[in-house]
Amino acid sequence: MTAAPDAPALEPRVGHYYQMDGTYLVGREKVREYARAVQDYHPAHWDVTAAADLGYPGLVAPITFTSTPGMSCNRTMFESVVVGYDTYMQTEEVFEQHRPIVAGDELEIDVELTSVRRIAGRDLITVTNTFTDSAGERVHTLHTTVVGVTADDINPGVKAAVQKAMMHDVDIMSIDGSDAVYEKTVRPAGEIRIASDTARTLGTVSFDDLKVGDELPVHHTRLSRGDLVNYAGVAGDANPIHWDEGIAKLAGLPDVIAHGMLTSDGRKIFGLATMDIRFR
Repeated sequence: MTAAPDAPALEPRVGHYYQMDGTYLVGREKVREYARAVQDYHPAHWDVTAAADLGYPGLVAPITFTSTPGMSCNRTMFESVVVGYDTYMQTEEVFEQHRPIVAGDELEIDVELTSVRRIAGRDLITVTNTFTDSAGERVHTLHTTVVGVTADDINPGVKAAVQKAMMHDVDIMSIDGSDAVYEKTVRPAGEIRIASDTARTLGTVSFDDLKVGDELPVHHTRLSRGDLVNYAGVAGDANPIHWDEGIAKLAGLPDVIAHGMLTSDGRKIFGLATMDIRFR
């Protein structure tokens, strides 16, 4: 099949797949640390007894918790497969929770390039992470969409400023790709078993039961610069537009901006199966 003349150069790489080395063990303190970072104080994230009273065998991770290990696993994808851009701008994140993730879960994490689309001259790239438990059931699916950004779209001063600000082993502005010859690997064939949520929190409203006009609880959160720095460390999101005012302004922003995951955590909504977060 021949790609259309204006098709993204990455289109032939759609379907590229790999699995993280080893497994990711969900730790009790990591759940608490993440819940603190997003200011989610539901007892099920903090107290083992409270979680058990709701039918869970361990502390329940907030729905956006998976963005942290997902970001780490995606690094190889953006270093050796999704190449040809100077940096990326996140535009959408979709969380599909098949069952709540709890402390003690040992998860295999897959990474797949699932979509590349060109819209208005920009390439929208979607990478999907799937999280599978030790029983072989998929418990969570995370879709991350970014826009590929080239040097023509970046203030020349941004790259130098970012290089000075970043920690020693992270450089988000020099994603030049590997010199190795590209070889496509795809997801192996086999049955995919999706976990079912048989322990939904009693007393919460299922998303499917919501109607237009229903009132949802109001939640007020105060965010300081320190909160942004803390979340960046907890989540492993190194982008300095979230904590460096000078770089944020070079990028065309009025000031530092909060992380999308920090402001969009689905707190107290254990009946939620899918959450779609779009960044504008």
